Amino acid sequence: MTPTTLFFLLCGLSAAAYVLGRKRAFAVGAASGGLKRLHSRPGYYGLLAALWCAIPALIVFSAWQAFDTTLITGLVVRDLPETIRSLPESQLGLAINDIRNLVAGNIVSGDIDPAMRQAADRYRGLQATSHAALAVIVLSIGAAGAFWVRQRISAQLRARNQVETVINWGLILCSTLAIFVTIGIVFSVLYESIRFFKAVPVTEFLFGLKWSPQMAIRADQVGSSGTFGAVPVFAGTALISAIAMLVAVPIGLMSAIYLSEYAGRRFRNVAKPLIEILAGIPTVVYGYFAVLTVAPFIRDNGALVGLDVSSESALAAGLVMGVMIIPFVSSLSDDVINAVPQSLRDGAYGLGATKSETIRHVVIPAALPGIVGGVLLAVSRAIGETMIVVMAAGLAANLTANPLQAVTTVTVQIVTLLVGDQEFDSPKTLAAFALGLLLFVVTLILNLIALYVVRKYREQYE
Repeated sequence: MTPTTLFFLLCGLSAAAYVLGRKRAFAVGAASGGLKRLHSRPGYYGLLAALWCAIPALIVFSAWQAFDTTLITGLVVRDLPETIRSLPESQLGLAINDIRNLVAGNIVSGDIDPAMRQAADRYRGLQATSHAALAVIVLSIGAAGAFWVRQRISAQLRARNQVETVINWGLILCSTLAIFVTIGIVFSVLYESIRFFKAVPVTEFLFGLKWSPQMAIRADQVGSSGTFGAVPVFAGTALISAIAMLVAVPIGLMSAIYLSEYAGRRFRNVAKPLIEILAGIPTVVYGYFAVLTVAPFIRDNGALVGLDVSSESALAAGLVMGVMIIPFVSSLSDDVINAVPQSLRDGAYGLGATKSETIRHVVIPAALPGIVGGVLLAVSRAIGETMIVVMAAGLAANLTANPLQAVTTVTVQIVTLLVGDQEFDSPKTLAAFALGLLLFVVTLILNLIALYVVRKYREQYE
């Protein structure tokens, strides 16, 4: 039995435990003089049975899956011939990988070392034994937990309190896990960035005006040293993001004001879903649209007025990206504006303000914290976009403020640096982590600015 099948069986067993626990609660209630005699609703008794069935079994299941492969590999390696076990660690890792490929059926060649084939057969046998034992143990634990709770169900059992306690601890665990994952990401990026800054000075990276991270694979190759000035990369990111926001913020905010304050209910019910469809279009489709339609249009019309427009330009990428992130600004701003209390509008009308004056001086300032959050989300979306920039703006790290020239962004360079045959510990590859760290710092600064604005206006209007 595969782990996936076992997981679904456990889900089915938990569902059966819920039904049995709920049925038992109804029986206990009927015997006690009615359901009102029960401390909790019957559903809570069913949930308690399902939780005691699922949680202990899932803990064992997860721990088993975490150590299963390591233990099986250790047992297989222990039985390998001495000639294979004495290999260097890197070559032994390749041999273990070949054994796993044999087990998975990815190697079908006939000339396979008999020792490797025997090791694959032993691996397969140990894996089957492990899966069978896991199925028996997990299902037994689940059934035992469900049976134990079912026997404890009584009118005095505080099922609701226990279920809510479990849910509360689950929420705490998820929050803690999210925090530790974030810390782990930051430290992993920081560690690799420190390795990069040992090879490249921080001042060169932060203030260098040329980005050309082309490192040779061999020492005798030409171009064995690169330049790692990040200013052109971040300048391109800022340029494209600024163009995108100049498109998205006015259109998104104005459409949100119209939909929430002026449009009728029928038009709003049609227009808002149509605008939000833009957020569901894949970015590669936007990229094709930018390459095949927007970029040629800008280039041809620029040539008519004597402008030298590159075939790949920041303007084309920014315009299309702005269209893509309109729904982020529009939808969030619309929700925030609708959440402004009607009493504020009525008070302004009572003082003689017109509708437009009420919107400008009351509604928009009151909704500004939420609007800032929507704009910040749009900025983050623009900074993190890759596909449109690759297809419409190119890969050239040009330090220019001319939107008609080709530029590149941080995310595009990160993707470019992490592909290819370059060694992972070379400055070229480690530069991707340095770019990621600097991008993280910039995003953090934007968040701090947004929090400052939100707190300032929230104190004023709450």
